[in-house]
Amino acid sequence: MVTPRTGFAYLDDPGPVLAFAHRGGAYHPEVEGLENTLAAFRHAASLGYRYLETDVHVTRDGVLLAFHDTVLDRVTDRRGEIAALTLAEVREALVGGRESVPTLAELFDAFPEARFNIDLKAEGAVPVLADFISAREAWDRVLVGSFSRRRTARFRSLTGGRVPTCATPVEIAAFRLLPSARLAALVAGRGFAAFQVPHRRSRVRIVTPGFVRRAHAAGRQVHVWTIDEAEEIGELLDRGVDGIFTDRTDILRDVLVRRGLWRVPGR
Repeated sequence: MVTPRTGFAYLDDPGPVLAFAHRGGAYHPEVEGLENTLAAFRHAASLGYRYLETDVHVTRDGVLLAFHDTVLDRVTDRRGEIAALTLAEVREALVGGRESVPTLAELFDAFPEARFNIDLKAEGAVPVLADFISAREAWDRVLVGSFSRRRTARFRSLTGGRVPTCATPVEIAAFRLLPSARLAALVAGRGFAAFQVPHRRSRVRIVTPGFVRRAHAAGRQVHVWTIDEAEEIGELLDRGVDGIFTDRTDILRDVLVRRGLWRVPGR
């Protein structure tokens, strides 16, 4: 299968497969416990990853943070809800006992050649992210998605279609369940550039050969999350997916290198 051209520079990359470092490669043995920190993203970049995945929340004083959870409790030594804290208060927390929670601006500044896959985790982050992208003219550096149809629709409206976005669950269902790409596209519309989906949901396989074919026929890419086993990575590559998210950045890189699919930075 041939990766479809979407018209977005972020996605129409000359490399054969987009390799996404999920939260910076959260379960790589060298950075486990440091997800979504500058240390994790630096490690992924040192392996050659150009696509970095992060979630975003916004603080009480309007600063975008690269952080997955709504609260600090799980991965830091402090407690509290991100939306109820100021940046200064969040700065008191340490991930893994040593790394601060980075702002999205810090990630953009630290990795000027990287592209970011951003998951909108909170309503309040939608306008702030739209303004952030506009202020930096970072249209080609981001792909944005959310499980929330409402958040996605609002972000699309605020950015006027200049930023590629991922399909919402309703749009995914149309391409998974309807028999033809044409019918699925009519139902789902053309507001998105890529599917970002799990390989399976419970006992149901989402990324079937038919799903990939329909997506490609409609000019959409298929990215699969979060895959950490070499055998499953190979299975998905054989099925023609266009991108893979992983917490094990070492394993995905090794598989892509063996298949001649790893893009060497700078080439």
